[in-house]
Amino acid sequence: MEYVAKVQSSIKEKSKENQSGTVGSQVRLQETSEETQYRENISRPAGEYRFSDFLLYPSERQLHRGEDAILIAPKTFDALVLLVLRAERLVRKEELMDVLWPDIYVSEANLTNIIVELRKLLGAEAIQTVSKHGYRFMLPVESEPGLKQAAYGAFVQAKELTTKPSVKSMLRARDLLWLSIAEDPAFAPSWAWLGRCCSYRGKSGVGTARNLELAKAAFRQAFALDPGLSSAHQFYAPLEADLGRSQDAMSRLLRRLAIGAKEPPVFTGLVQVFRFCGLLNESCIAHERACRLDLAISTSVAWTHFLLGEYKTAIDTCGKPDGYVDAAAWAAVGEKKQAIQLLEERTSNPHLTPALRGLMNSLLAILRGRSSQAIDEMVKTPLEGEPEVVFFFARHFSKLKASGLAMESLKRALAEGFVCSRALRDDPWFSAVRSTGEFPALLQDSNKAEEKARKTFEHMGGARILR
Repeated sequence: MEYVAKVQSSIKEKSKENQSGTVGSQVRLQETSEETQYRENISRPAGEYRFSDFLLYPSERQLHRGEDAILIAPKTFDALVLLVLRAERLVRKEELMDVLWPDIYVSEANLTNIIVELRKLLGAEAIQTVSKHGYRFMLPVESEPGLKQAAYGAFVQAKELTTKPSVKSMLRARDLLWLSIAEDPAFAPSWAWLGRCCSYRGKSGVGTARNLELAKAAFRQAFALDPGLSSAHQFYAPLEADLGRSQDAMSRLLRRLAIGAKEPPVFTGLVQVFRFCGLLNESCIAHERACRLDLAISTSVAWTHFLLGEYKTAIDTCGKPDGYVDAAAWAAVGEKKQAIQLLEERTSNPHLTPALRGLMNSLLAILRGRSSQAIDEMVKTPLEGEPEVVFFFARHFSKLKASGLAMESLKRALAEGFVCSRALRDDPWFSAVRSTGEFPALLQDSNKAEEKARKTFEHMGGARILR
């Protein structure tokens, strides 16, 4: 279609402009406070947010119901705008207090009174209380200031399609995001979500190299338009990690947090990035921080607990059926029948990525005692840009006493940016490779890689940032 060709051409041009460096080195994080960012947001061009039967005009400081303007106190209006800007996400009490009363101390009762006023105005269910943490605006928001309605409508549909990712849904979401961008090329979130869709498409085995390049270019454009966009920081982190740049991702996300942007998606990205660097305890802390800010958030911490040998915790922290890691954890605690049942149910899913399918099928074959089938499954699985899966394949090969294939996979995982000395030393399934002559050198290289990552973490004040 014409709009696809138009935007693809735009991405290619943007990609050429940025060939001299990585996104991480080009993104200049704006060192602005949460309050300043909020003020910048509400000063966007004239437009409206639509929710229920209300129209909110931030730049005009007006709220309408139908044709009628509604009188609303200034602080109550400011609170409403901030809640709507973060619709369906947790807004912490501290953030609301800082924005509404930046220079004076007031009791929390003042904020409570404002929320009561808003609920009287909008309905009791409009604002959800997250006990001891903050509030969440629950009414669906249908448009956004300064953004064409067609562009925003396509963007919202695309986001909805990504909630249950599959090759088909991500393809449809990608096309809707092309449409959104064609309507409004300056809307940074569309570029960030396009990057996510293209990353998924690349991991699904469909035009892998082309989709990964498109993903990188889309993220470049998102950062160029909005260097502080939390969704871009979150979605780009897994791609960086898979491309062997987990330390770059760690540095970028820590810089983001260091300037005061305590955003749950940034901590979510760190959960995976720390794990790739071998910083497993820090990965768990990042998960705790993300959940402290948003109780409903989902992270990949179950994989971290698995590598720590905390198999029951890995099962408990799988917020939804993961497909592999909870099944692997059941097998690790001796519940083979439970693991087989889960894998049998899940391997019939036609939307699995090739890497995840290979993991599940090979584990299922191992548990059934079909060694040759398990090895064949792993050997035929495409693993471009999947260093963590390569590491888990090494674990499978070692369990099958295929030490040569296991060592080959471990070297590849290390070369592609995934390290985990803890599992190499302690995981019973790695016992076969621990007896090989090459293992001491491999473990030493893994320790060096982890030490390098830890020095970067300490240099950036990571421990202070995570507190």
